[in-house]
Amino acid sequence: MLKLDHLTIVDHHAHNLLRPEALNAFSLAAAFTEGYDAAIVSRHVRQTLFFKRSMRQLAELLGCDPSLEGLQALRDHLGHEAMAQRLFDAGGFAALILDDGFMPDRIMPTPWHARFAPTFRLIRIEHLAAQLLEQVSAWEDFVDAFRAGLEQRDPSVVGFKSIVAYRTGLRLAPADPSAASRAFAELRAAVVRGAPARIAVKPLNDWLVWTTMEIAARDAVPVQFHTGFGDPDLDLREANPLHLRPLLERADLRTAPVILLHAGYPFTRELGYLAAVYPNVYLDLGLAIPYLSRAGMEAVASAALELAPISKILFSTDAHLIPETFYVGARCGREVLATVLTRCVADGDLTLAEAEAAASALLRENAIALYALSL
Repeated sequence: MLKLDHLTIVDHHAHNLLRPEALNAFSLAAAFTEGYDAAIVSRHVRQTLFFKRSMRQLAELLGCDPSLEGLQALRDHLGHEAMAQRLFDAGGFAALILDDGFMPDRIMPTPWHARFAPTFRLIRIEHLAAQLLEQVSAWEDFVDAFRAGLEQRDPSVVGFKSIVAYRTGLRLAPADPSAASRAFAELRAAVVRGAPARIAVKPLNDWLVWTTMEIAARDAVPVQFHTGFGDPDLDLREANPLHLRPLLERADLRTAPVILLHAGYPFTRELGYLAAVYPNVYLDLGLAIPYLSRAGMEAVASAALELAPISKILFSTDAHLIPETFYVGARCGREVLATVLTRCVADGDLTLAEAEAAASALLRENAIALYALSL
């Protein structure tokens, strides 16, 4: 069996931790499910294999009772930052790349996380657009400000991110500036009346993606797309990565690496196919690892390796809210990849040396190269 504990991880897609005051009003159970209904969070999440396994893994590391109550007692004893430091140290991270557009009003600043590992940032384009929707009233000003937000980016920004799968789906239509302008005007009027700045109108969402891809292709900036499963805000039928084919067929956009997140689960083989045939498409294993059962995680990793080149596969935790999710993601990633790559050696697909090199590529080297990180 391969041993991967010595390999540090470049976590190329994760989210910021909650601020202590936000955490105090938050149920720890919510970090272990994509559901947010009260019945799911308060009761059913505790009956998932992911939750039960995670409680044992955390108790083994921390020496606490394998329960949310045990974790909370230790948190109260150690404090917010000391608890996080312990978990990040155990996770073994070489770098973090954070999407800080998730719950932006309740999270710790991105630079704060640099105490745990070198930290870089993703611009979530829908969050940027929502901020601008509150600030500018004219479409022309919005266009200029959105482009400037992507073009005049801070040096810590190493990629862009889109959650269009959540908002209007991955079945992108060609950009229509006139329709996008009308959608902007309607949303802006709603915001002025007091509605939240949430961009979920197809002409505008499609325009955001196409504009982002043009800038990314010009500057060779990686663009991440949510694909596959997520919380109930998402229509899973519209999150199939195959819907992105018109974008992937654009030869003029192929200088922009496209990273399809979450193994596209349950569309992992579809995602593997795209990574195998399109030169700028990459496959991410996050969220499926660690949210699935051990058998499910191994199946996803195996399905990814069936067709996609090793050079096209990256690992992330998609951790969020609490540091426990970073640790369990890293631990499961190493354990699952060790099992799957050992099986590849037994099957004759890889030599032992090739499997060891593949592990390093998947956990860190591919991300370092793709995001041009200086570590």
